[in-house]
Amino acid sequence: MATEVTIYHRPTCSTSRKALELIRAQGIEPTIVDYGKVGWTKPQLHGLITTLKVTARDILRTRGTPAEELGLTGIDVSDDAILEAMVQHPVLVERPIVVTANGALVARPIERLLEIL
Repeated sequence: MATEVTIYHRPTCSTSRKALELIRAQGIEPTIVDYGKVGWTKPQLHGLITTLKVTARDILRTRGTPAEELGLTGIDVSDDAILEAMVQHPVLVERPIVVTANGALVARPIERLLEIL
């Protein structure tokens, strides 16, 4: 069982809240990063996509965000442009992201968390 757990959390998101509950139900008190309040930095996002082994586009949240209005959903949009937009609009990052010593993932569905806890 992973003991060091970080959840990049959005309290207004029911999936994020459920993921936090699942982590705590495993007897783990995670480090909680409310990225809606603290925001993102580009190096931080680069680190996360490297750890997740995905692209910026893979963690781009389009539902309920300004992604389409910002022109980020086109196939010709670079990862760098997406990362810049994520720094400006933290809500563009899919949530929740959970990082442990056993791995990292976007916890959708939340049951995936059991793979890394």
